[in-house]
Parts: sequence; C-alpha cells; structure tokens
Amino acid sequence: MGGDDNKVVFTLAQVAEHNHAKDCWLIIGGKVYDVTRFMEDHPGGDEVLLSATGKDATDDFEDVGHSTSARAMMDEYLVGDVDMATVPLKQKYTPPKQPQYNQDKTSEFIIKLLQFLVPLAILGLAVGIRFYTKSA
Repeated sequence: MGGDDNKVVFTLAQVAEHNHAKDCWLIIGGKVYDVTRFMEDHPGGDEVLLSATGKDATDDFEDVGHSTSARAMMDEYLVGDVDMATVPLKQKYTPPKQPQYNQDKTSEFIIKLLQFLVPLAILGLAVGIRFYTKSA
C-alpha cells in the first residue's frame, strides 16, 4: 500500500464481521489484516486466529513472540487501518474486593483473649516456679 492518503479505515464492527475460517480479519497494532489465506499455514492453527477476531489482537500477537520473518509477512495481508475510536479501551484487571480471609477460622475475640491469657499464664507459671524453688 504505497500512499498513506489512500488507506482504507475500518471500524471495529466492520472488522468483526470477518470472523470465520473463509473470511478472517485481525486487528494488530491499529492495522487490519485479512489472514484468510494464511489460516491453513499458521503454525498455531486456524483456531488461534479465529479466537482473536472481533477485538484488538495486538496483545495476543505480541504475547506469542513472533519472529521477524512472521512480522515481515504481515505486510502482504494488510488491508487498511482501524478507527481506534471504535475499539474499546483495555481495562486493567482488578480482582474483586474480598473480605480478609482468616485461615484458621478462629474468631477475633478468641485471638484477643489468647493474647491476654497466654502471657498471663506464663507469668503465673514463672511466679509459681520461683515461689516453689525459693521455699525448697
């Protein structure tokens, strides 16, 4: 595609229509690729490509770690650009808030009671031993 002025710009909805084995388009790095001819030759199989349709597949593509020759092949499948305003922003996953988990399932009252009674018992034992050894 020689001139930048003649590039076709697609919306996400337009690209998402091409989501089956006989017509498969992907969005990678803001560009739209028609990978239909490459489906059978893809080392990961056609399921991998089909699972990346209808969304921005940039992260999927980058996570695999494609070779420079694979990246060079992309030019022959380029059909245009995507209007990034139609692609939803990625949101960072935040796990849902969960109540603090107490592994031993002991209530806080018992823990506080033991924090008071155990040192008291040790002190009582020490006084008892001291009293017993002094009188003997």
